[in-house]
Parts: sequence; structure tokens; C-alpha cells
Amino acid sequence: MRGLALSLAFAPLSPWLLLQGLRVRRDTPRLDPAGGPAKGTCGTCGTCAGPAQSRPLRLLAIGESTVAGVGAAHHDEALTGQLARQLARLTGRSVAWVACGLSGASVATARTALLPQVAAEPADLLLVVFGVNDVLEHTRPARYARDLQALIGALRERVGNAPVLIAAAPPMGRFPALPRPLNAYLGARAALLNAATRKLAVGRAAQVAPPASIEPTLFASDGFHPSAAGYAVWAESLAHAALDHQFVA
Repeated sequence: MRGLALSLAFAPLSPWLLLQGLRVRRDTPRLDPAGGPAKGTCGTCGTCAGPAQSRPLRLLAIGESTVAGVGAAHHDEALTGQLARQLARLTGRSVAWVACGLSGASVATARTALLPQVAAEPADLLLVVFGVNDVLEHTRPARYARDLQALIGALRERVGNAPVLIAAAPPMGRFPALPRPLNAYLGARAALLNAATRKLAVGRAAQVAPPASIEPTLFASDGFHPSAAGYAVWAESLAHAALDHQFVA
């Protein structure tokens, strides 16, 4: 369903959707980003990997609140830290990881708010995680795809031509915090963004769909962000995608 068709289909429900959106914004608990350092190295102690190679795999993640670790107590329990752990386990290499995230960030704002924080140092794998805020801001799919392509290009200028995992926008229709029909509307908008960005997943870039097993128990107390258990499931899916596409070895 394209953007115009989606808007027309939900037009009769617009007042109700607006009311639900205001209630969700008012009632949803505000959780803090993950604590602890937003960088680290995994696999050097032998708990995650075998003998470390001379140089660790360098992982850089950039994105919205999930990269900031909202829903987890510490970054090593959030998405980037857990992805590093999974990559170390699967490859037998140590993984040096950096999480550059900001709650509320859209793809458009990332170039000014997040990109300057990225050190101009080589990376071996990039993880780009956006979509939820662009859904909420009603970003047009074509613009979202252009902004995402521009961000990936700017990132590669800073860290080298690393392969990119593009995390697809999550199925917001399954978020416990979102009531019907708001969840259906936002879920459909997320699907439109994913369809628009699928064309970017060529060569050394891959769009990775969310795990199929997204259960309410995998969400944090706000019903909107993953819990530590949810991040673990997501990270495992991303790590296997990196191997399947031969982005890491």
C-alpha cells in the first residue's frame, strides 16, 4: 500500500488516530538510554570467542533510541554490545564496538546530530538503525530512502567503504504500547519505509528484517523499546545476517 492509498484508507479514522497518538505520548513511560560506556571490546576474555586475532573486528552502530540502548540497563546488554558478543561467538574474533545513538533521531537529523560524533577511523562493519521516528514524523518514503543513502555515503567517507547492515524499521503494529487502529496505521507506514529502502540493499549493503519471534515479553516496560532479552534476539539475527552476506569472517 503506497503512501497516498494508505492516507486515504485511514482518513475516516484520522480523529481517532490523533487522539490515540496523544494518549500514547502522554501515557508511555520515558526510559533512559543505557548506562555505561557506549564502546567496548568483546571476545578477549574467552567467554564469547576463541583466541582473538591480532586485530579485532571493528563494529560501528549509528541510529535512534535502540542504538542508544533505551530499554537496557547497560550498553553491553543493548543492541550494539550484544551484536558484538554474537559476532565474537560466531567468528572467533574479538570485536571492538562503538554505539552512536540518539533518542528521537530521524535519518535527516542524524547527519547533523550524530555524524559529527563518529570518529574518522576505519570500521569493518556498519549497522544503521532508523525508522521509528521517521514513521512518527510521517517522513515520505522516497525522502527517507534518499536521506538514508546520503547518511551511508557520509559514514563511508569517514570510516571507509565498510559493508552495511540496514536494520529494517520494526513492525510497529506489534508494539504493546500501541492500541488499535493506531498500531495498524504505523505498522503500514513502517512497511512503506522498508519497501523504499530495499533498493539500497545491494552489493555491500543488506537490509535485515526484524526477527520473526517478536513477543510482548521481549519489550521493555514502556512497551515500545526492546528489553535486554529483546536486544539479544535482535542481535543474533543481525549477526547471522552479517555472516550470511559474507560481511564478516
